Amino acid sequence: MSDKPSYPGNTIMVRPAGPLICGSEKVVVVQDEQGNVIERAQELALCRCGRSKNKPFCDGSHKQSGFDGEQEFRDERAENISGHTGELVITVKPNAMLMFTGPVTLFSRSGNSTSTRLRGALCRCGGSQNKPFCDGSHKGCGFRG
Repeated sequence: MSDKPSYPGNTIMVRPAGPLICGSEKVVVVQDEQGNVIERAQELALCRCGRSKNKPFCDGSHKQSGFDGEQEFRDERAENISGHTGELVITVKPNAMLMFTGPVTLFSRSGNSTSTRLRGALCRCGGSQNKPFCDGSHKGCGFRG
């Protein structure tokens, strides 16, 4: 039995003090700002602490860094995704956030926080006060990646 909630379609699970686990019944596409595909997979882990040596992917650096990424969140911009289909596409913005498009369910590993969206911006510098969402902290913290 799995220790995490299960949702159909595209998902982004927020791990406590860890990465974003992105999954799909079909495929998750990670691309650069020009649309060049970096990775296509059914499941992958994206760094949200800002310290990975393999950005945008997680390399486990959050374990040694003391990253305080809470898994629970509130989403003021939730959208109804009923009837929407398509791939989850994540665009890596240089020295900034992860932009995502496509119908997706975001949830905490505990299952206490859930939301649905068609698009959004996720923090990857580790500094947002609205984790897992980007609040622009990358602009002031010197994030590079």
